[in-house]
Amino acid sequence: MDTELSEFEQQMRREINAFMDNTRETRRKSVISPPEWPMDDHPTTPKAVRSKPAGAPKTGHLVKLAVRTKPLELDRVFEHVSSSISKVEAQLEAEKAARKAGYPIIGYVVETHRL
Repeated sequence: MDTELSEFEQQMRREINAFMDNTRETRRKSVISPPEWPMDDHPTTPKAVRSKPAGAPKTGHLVKLAVRTKPLELDRVFEHVSSSISKVEAQLEAEKAARKAGYPIIGYVVETHRL
């Protein structure tokens, strides 16, 4: 029993010392060396930057509506992308699309974003 306990204590001391040495080394490296930033595979080739997917419309609105199928049901968010530049017309299109999708009760407009 005595030897098992002393072996356990020695093993734990070795693990603690190894952990402490590792944290000291990490701290020393962070103070001495500059931060390492991830490198691209081909840093010389410029990347094409796109804010929207390829098939997305270039103008219009993204309209989010609160919709329900039953009067006492929780609201769900229904999203519709309209190509109309008019905000009111985009909301009307979204309401028509929501009714066509099977949501007869339209509570309110959650938000409207310009594309």
